Amino acid sequence: MRYDLSLEIGSDYAHPVSTARHVLRVVPGTLADRQTVRDLSLTIDPEPESRRDFTGFFGGQASGFVLRQPHQRLTIRLSATIEVTRPDWRGAEASPLGDLREALRRTASVAPESPHHFLGPSPRLARIAAPIAAYAAALAGEARTVHEIALALMHRIHGDFRYDPKATDVETSAETAFALKRGVCQDFTHVMIAGLRSLAIPAGYVSGYLRTLPPPGKPKLVGADAMHAWVRVWCGPEAGWIEYDPTNAMLAGEDHIVAGFGRDYADIAPLAGTLKGLGGQNAFQRVDIAVAD
Repeated sequence: MRYDLSLEIGSDYAHPVSTARHVLRVVPGTLADRQTVRDLSLTIDPEPESRRDFTGFFGGQASGFVLRQPHQRLTIRLSATIEVTRPDWRGAEASPLGDLREALRRTASVAPESPHHFLGPSPRLARIAAPIAAYAAALAGEARTVHEIALALMHRIHGDFRYDPKATDVETSAETAFALKRGVCQDFTHVMIAGLRSLAIPAGYVSGYLRTLPPPGKPKLVGADAMHAWVRVWCGPEAGWIEYDPTNAMLAGEDHIVAGFGRDYADIAPLAGTLKGLGGQNAFQRVDIAVAD
């Protein structure tokens, strides 16, 4: 499937900002056998004094830039054409949970794809609340495969939680979202990651996009009007990484466009940084994805 993607993201400030340093992580990259990016355009207004594009440790394109002129609005626009192929997830080859510890012991790599990076505490998941651990443990069993456990947890979160953009914000913890049983894709993703890690299953965060307009006769996917988030799970050495979307109770498919990977939201926040100014700010984000002609 070929898509035309457009994104506008930024902030309006209550008073002019004198200087700012940001890191932007919104650009989808080319992934072998999965997605190819063409005709990419990225503009930043006001024009940065300096800008450096780089690849993050866990993959994904990033841009660091500095603004030194006073400005009361920051606007970033991205457009791209992206060809997406449905991933061929190998769920049937997933390891039983009882065999996963030995599989991890035999995995000596600390490369970005290594599952060891996604087992322990991370910036936004420094501790796992006992209620989340118990919630996940109820679905686990030594004989069940990691894929079966991840599917069961994904469906349970989808059934028990309500999508409610007003219930949480970008700083809401997984523990709070779990107690509320509502939130957005970021919250559902963090809860699922925390639950899986409590079972010693490597799990990480995927940031990206969903197509805005569904095929004829199909319902619109939840969360398609902004950047989206879902979960990647290491299901053993044979199955490798498989991606699950708890917001929509589905495996990531050709509707999902990857922008980057991380341990949690802190690793892959779309726009982060520091600035010097007074007063508050209002962030905005608009996404449109359409099937290309």
